[in-house]
Amino acid sequence: MNFSFVSLFPHLLEFYFKDSILFRALEKKIINIKFYNPRDFTSDIYRKVDDYKIGGGAGLLMQIEPLFKTLTFIKQQDEKSHFIFLSPSGKTFNQKDAKRLSEKEHLVFICGRYEGIDERVFEIFANEIFSIGDFILTGGELPALTLCDAISRNIKGVLGNFKSLEEESFEVDLLEAPAFAKPFIFEDRYHKKNSTPSVFLKGNHAKISDLKNTLASCKTKFFRPDLFLEHERKK
Repeated sequence: MNFSFVSLFPHLLEFYFKDSILFRALEKKIINIKFYNPRDFTSDIYRKVDDYKIGGGAGLLMQIEPLFKTLTFIKQQDEKSHFIFLSPSGKTFNQKDAKRLSEKEHLVFICGRYEGIDERVFEIFANEIFSIGDFILTGGELPALTLCDAISRNIKGVLGNFKSLEEESFEVDLLEAPAFAKPFIFEDRYHKKNSTPSVFLKGNHAKISDLKNTLASCKTKFFRPDLFLEHERKK
């Protein structure tokens, strides 16, 4: 899988791939990353990429020409490039999108800055537009990294144990069941003995599975009642 990032601040993105799971995926060449700065595609000596909005309004906007040249260059290098824009006006990204997009060959994330991007760039290039929530950030770099991380985990070989994806939240329309690690019994000043569920210690996999399903339902009902109702409706 190839990931490309179009950003005025590529150094904000580079650090994320210098450690942990995605770093190992890069070393194994399971994923590849490239960075493109629209300033490198400007034609003036000041490398100007922003201007005031036509018709007035607060703030500056990313101009069409540098982005147009950048994305045209990427498309010429790879016709299979799939352009993803990050915008609060986009569809909210979810796990189903992550799994679907993990099948693509080349994803290009376009990270906006300032007050956004000239609308004509969306109209010409956007294959999909995603949001990570109903709030505003200073740029699209964090959402782009969020999508890249979520998508990468669904590519075979990125995770050490690919089967771990099967029990994660949203795979069966429920949140993942609560999980526990050693010690089995933890003592502190507030809870003299805080124990893990005893069923987990007895090795009966059928009972453990039933308990996990029950706990997952309870957790979903408490934290995400909307998701729980949707799960119940599908039964």
